[in-house]
Amino acid sequence: MIPLHDTIPRKTSPFVMWLIIALNLLFFCVELALPQPILTRFIYFFGIVPARYTHPDWFFHGVSYWPFLTSMFLHGGWLHFIGNMWTLWIFGDNVEDRMGHLRFAIFYLLCGVIASFTHVVFNSHSLIPTIGASGAIAGVMGAYFTMFPHSRIITIIPVFFFPWIVELPAVIFLGAWFFMQFFSGTFSLLAPGTAGGIAWWAHVGGFVAGMILCPVFRKSSRKYYMDEWHPIRYINRP
Repeated sequence: MIPLHDTIPRKTSPFVMWLIIALNLLFFCVELALPQPILTRFIYFFGIVPARYTHPDWFFHGVSYWPFLTSMFLHGGWLHFIGNMWTLWIFGDNVEDRMGHLRFAIFYLLCGVIASFTHVVFNSHSLIPTIGASGAIAGVMGAYFTMFPHSRIITIIPVFFFPWIVELPAVIFLGAWFFMQFFSGTFSLLAPGTAGGIAWWAHVGGFVAGMILCPVFRKSSRKYYMDEWHPIRYINRP
């Protein structure tokens, strides 16, 4: 399923979402400019390598925890980058509307860190570096699921190479997406060799974190609607 857009108009300019996309684009351009040997070292240094935090040979000799932050601004290719930024573009503006700029920034980073930690827990012996914003974006999707369940998502569903465009309730689209991640993650534990290089449990952890943290970070309904109501705008002037 490929989301095209949702039906909830944004009320404010999503400055933080735009900044996050710009930072991801900046770091992706840096990746593209690096020679392959240096890029490989760059990814290992700034990406999440689970065994780095669980294996005694690394853990007791000191490790850096910065990759829990830096990894969410790196991507493994054009499709990875475009897919993540497109999803953030669709769901992020409404969540930022409801939380406010600063709260949304903290919420996004915190979901990304929790998603990375979840990945480490379920892949504790992996030596493969994990990068990408999808864990943090899954948190945004979890918050959207909680706050806008009755929104509609215009979605492309490929059927035998033909695009089928449908309008799905957000609760159906995001619920189906979550269960796909959960069952894929479960299957990857049963058959590790078929994991496919996708951090399923980071997506699960990020989504659940977004749902749990959402009530803490969103504005109260009264404050949210009062912020959007400015009576002076509606006074007739000669």
